[in-house]
Amino acid sequence: MISLDQYGWDTFFQPQEINNDLIIGRITSIQGFKHYVITTNGEMEAELSGRLLHGALTEELPKLGDWITLKSYDTLGYIIDVLPRRNELARKNPGVKMERQILAANIDTALIVQGLDRDFNIMRLERYLVQLASCNIKPIVVLNKVDLVDNWAPYSSEIAKLQRDCELYFCSTYTGIGLDEIRNQVLEKHKTYILIGSSGVGKSSLLNALMNANAQEVNTTSAFNSKGKHTTTSRDLFQLPNGSLLIDTPGMREFGLTHEEGHNNNDLFPAIQKLATGCRFSDCRHLHEAGCAVIDAVHAGALEESVYESYLKLIREQRRFEINADDKKRMNKQFGKMTREANNYRRKNKY
Repeated sequence: MISLDQYGWDTFFQPQEINNDLIIGRITSIQGFKHYVITTNGEMEAELSGRLLHGALTEELPKLGDWITLKSYDTLGYIIDVLPRRNELARKNPGVKMERQILAANIDTALIVQGLDRDFNIMRLERYLVQLASCNIKPIVVLNKVDLVDNWAPYSSEIAKLQRDCELYFCSTYTGIGLDEIRNQVLEKHKTYILIGSSGVGKSSLLNALMNANAQEVNTTSAFNSKGKHTTTSRDLFQLPNGSLLIDTPGMREFGLTHEEGHNNNDLFPAIQKLATGCRFSDCRHLHEAGCAVIDAVHAGALEESVYESYLKLIREQRRFEINADDKKRMNKQFGKMTREANNYRRKNKY
């Protein structure tokens, strides 16, 4: 029998009252309508119950990493409910609609992977860091392909300008540099990690190196543009040899910000938050207000102008998402009211 502790079950989930007729499991992979779940009896295939399939909102449906309850019928399970989540890694759904897409749930740490061939982009890194802070997920930066550069110091300096408290590791899946450091200092037994980054940065290669196996197919780098070819097409949860859990994700060309409850603008930007305590007005927006310590710091060179410009851009993006999300909630509320009124009218008039 398998202990669920091996797959991240802990005291956060244990207080839940669960019917004795139900089985507890964790989603390890989703392939179309098929959900693969690890339980005390091993892995099994499961489908959504009718209540979830027809009555749940998209965000309420099981996601990778979710703990769920299910009923077993022969070799197939039917997912009854999703247990409350510790957190959710979300992004804006790619495209023009302001919708939230949950990538995975119950994540302890996210490994942001960038390659040192052509992928290193400090502003894209800042975008990841802001969204992870918003989702209450600890970030760790992993810079891969260090065998292609002679001097790592400039990259450390660029990241230091963001003034964020996040660990940084250098590695090469080609030569093996830094891999033992990640295994021994980063990955903890029974903790859940997720790899995020653009296509071709070496996420699948990193997973395979840490697994000591070809868990994910890896394609070679394109000779045309030095960019890695996209390999991973789905999100899956793997158990590594040291007992940690790692989720690989497809490369993300877009990683739009959402607005998550419980955060204000400043606390997602430590460099801004530190300076904002010196602003003349407590509600300073750091745009053109008199006595703004943030703007003064930019003029004095104490805050990188690029960091300040990134802050303004990302705040605007979050604000647009928030406004559109509020509009959608109002529309849903109005539609719900109209539906209730229509149902009451039908009952009253008996048709």
